[in-house]
Amino acid sequence: MITNKKQFYKEILKSLAKLIIAGIFIGVLKEYDAIIAFILLLKIFHNIYTEIIKPKTNKNWLLLIGMLLTGFGGIVGETWGVSNGYWEYNKVTRELPLWLPFAWMLAFHYLYKLERNLIPLLSNQSQKNKIVLAIILALILPAFGEVITIYLGVWTYYWPYQLLGVPLYAFICLLFVHMLVYSILHYVCKKYKINDIVFN
Repeated sequence: MITNKKQFYKEILKSLAKLIIAGIFIGVLKEYDAIIAFILLLKIFHNIYTEIIKPKTNKNWLLLIGMLLTGFGGIVGETWGVSNGYWEYNKVTRELPLWLPFAWMLAFHYLYKLERNLIPLLSNQSQKNKIVLAIILALILPAFGEVITIYLGVWTYYWPYQLLGVPLYAFICLLFVHMLVYSILHYVCKKYKINDIVFN
């Protein structure tokens, strides 16, 4: 049950707009992976400054840990997928574009921030409801972003069973990476008694 439906849908629409802008940005500049990497890195530095360096208290180290874990897991998956011919990146001179780890890191921040904004709007903020919300968002939003970039020619999947260019296996992989990081951060919060609305 949602306590403030108007605010809930506003947050969803705002996040979709960000996703569309990011997808178009990468799609338009796909041949210039170094430029994309530089701009995404600046965004990461901005996020770290805003949530970790600038605050006097409540420095959000979970954000940095989550971004690093997701960036690492994403690159491992990308290397495996491209080297096995499951997908390939177009219009770049290398197998993996330079911006990939930064895009994965920002994907974590994007989902984390959205979940952090949506959870207070749930009437029942149980762990079960938080996990259901995280699964729904991780299944739909990253794939939606992929549809935009696929149609703008950034990369091509060769896996079967595709929906708008995104294979079923990709949905599963995206969900797996997000929920693996989610589980690790939940364990960290529990072990070190860190109070975080998303992972507690």
